[in-house]
Amino acid sequence: MKTVRIPAGWPATQEQARAAQDELRGRVVLDEPGPPPGTGTVTGVDVAYDDERDLVVAAAVVLDAVSLQVVAEATAVGQVSFPYIPGMLAFREIPTVLAALDALPCPPGLVVCDGYGLAHPRRFGLASHLGVLTGLPTIGVAKNPFTFAYQEPGAPRGSASPLLADADADADETGRAPAEAVEVGRALRTRDGVKPVFVSVGHRVSLDNACAHTLALTPEYRLPETTRRADSLCRRALLEATP
Repeated sequence: MKTVRIPAGWPATQEQARAAQDELRGRVVLDEPGPPPGTGTVTGVDVAYDDERDLVVAAAVVLDAVSLQVVAEATAVGQVSFPYIPGMLAFREIPTVLAALDALPCPPGLVVCDGYGLAHPRRFGLASHLGVLTGLPTIGVAKNPFTFAYQEPGAPRGSASPLLADADADADETGRAPAEAVEVGRALRTRDGVKPVFVSVGHRVSLDNACAHTLALTPEYRLPETTRRADSLCRRALLEATP
């Protein structure tokens, strides 16, 4: 397991983190489709915390996109690098997640985050942040819709509905004039009649393709196999890191 230090110059205050988000958000690439579903490899990343020791453990698990079998995995442990502030969780996690990705013995392909990309109050969640820093295609698949509105999708697997940002809030964050509500992701039904997941673009992937990847990664369960495997690995790694 790789041990990570907080990078020099890493944001330490909310103001510094906002400035970093503002700078990096303009680098998000939204006009690429991304790798076709069911090809190459796809990697899940997740984190677990030991609050008493101020530790965060990250896991990266590479799956074959066809068989969904594990190809490679890596973990890293580091000090929590930022205070808990809603909308800025990426600053707590990214140094350790980057270390786990760097420790992989093979290219990760598409990276699936347990969280948000554009479906974020400042349009720059973990998936977008990670994508910009690595250059990798990334998507976010979250368990809950954060602050955004949506209509319940149809009951069958594969049904989807837009995840909509409030027009006024979007205008406040981006400086644009108020307009109609903006689609920042989709509520996607991955199992018949089961609560949807919430898919958003991170970097270098279209929303249609992000949803197609999510369905390809959920043959049996509500959550993608990438998320399930990474969650299990980082929990095991946290136990190993905690005496």
